[in-house]
Amino acid sequence: MNVVVLTLLEANCANPGPRTQALHLADELRSLGAAVRTVEAAKPEEIDPVLDDPDERIVLAAESDEQVNAVIARLVRRVMPAASKRPEGLPEGRTIPDLPAVAVLPLSGVPGIVTRLGLPEKPAEVAQAVVGGAVLRTDLMRHDGGGVAVDGVRLGGGDRPWRGVVNLDDVVLADGSEQILACVVANADGYAATDDMVLAEPDPADGKIDVAVAVPVTVGRLRKKLRIEVRRARGRAVAVHPEDAVTFIQDGLVDELRRKRTWWVEPGAALWYTGA
Repeated sequence: MNVVVLTLLEANCANPGPRTQALHLADELRSLGAAVRTVEAAKPEEIDPVLDDPDERIVLAAESDEQVNAVIARLVRRVMPAASKRPEGLPEGRTIPDLPAVAVLPLSGVPGIVTRLGLPEKPAEVAQAVVGGAVLRTDLMRHDGGGVAVDGVRLGGGDRPWRGVVNLDDVVLADGSEQILACVVANADGYAATDDMVLAEPDPADGKIDVAVAVPVTVGRLRKKLRIEVRRARGRAVAVHPEDAVTFIQDGLVDELRRKRTWWVEPGAALWYTGA
């Protein structure tokens, strides 16, 4: 069995070189009879050569959800069929085939995705999972900007309301006429809550996206009070069109959304070595 251990380095990393956990993992894998090579990558395009051998099992040594996202995004690019061709045997409701299975080895920090998906964390446990070959199948989110999300997206939040239109399939959750405190587009539950308020309870393997919009609503005729109304729905695709730029976080990456974006679910497309 051939295994590649890929360590993603932060840009301008001051201390390049093998990480202790990655070295321990390599030793554990070799003790189980695997042939191991270790690779480091500092840029997304440096990931691609690591993915060339379909007979190698992949372990990503990572500190953050953003790093895990970077590898999954490159895997999607490599398996995605041409726009004019739909390969035979593609599962129903999918635009991509299954991704190669990936194990995640936490480094100094544990990516939230590892915890939320219940993946093994210690080098010995990760090695056993990779050699054992058992996988957990979860959904994956893609969007029309070319990116992916394993966990999900939160738009807005905090004390800066925004306006926009939010549609999930045929359901209108916000029509642009009222302020939005926060909107979550969730696959797993990393961004399913804000300010201690649970907005959604997603299942990462149910084939659907969970979407919730929190809006302030005035109630009462004489004594008017402001309460927060949460509108929830579950479906295949959601479109968010902000009136102005809104800050969002997606798998650990913080950015601004300035135009309409659509996210959709790829049911069961992601595979993770789990050891279970």
